[in-house]
Amino acid sequence: MIVTTEHAYITSSETVLGGEPIITGTRTPVRAIVEMYRLGIAPEEVPTHLPHLNLAQVFDALSYYSGHQDEINAFIAANSPHVELPIAS
Repeated sequence: MIVTTEHAYITSSETVLGGEPIITGTRTPVRAIVEMYRLGIAPEEVPTHLPHLNLAQVFDALSYYSGHQDEINAFIAANSPHVELPIAS
């Protein structure tokens, strides 16, 4: 079942990334846009890296994040690689 949001380009479905918010019609999660933005990639540059997206979708993802930071931050944390450093003796 597809769940719509108050955002035109953001949906979620239990069958796509376990219900994580995505750009409608893609498998691109909102968190991917947020992570690129955090790395310093301007929203206008995101479609250069993800050419299947347009600028309206990118800005809608960032707008969605603005109102759902805890939710998206949890998805970012859950999908971040966990690197354990050796303990110095």
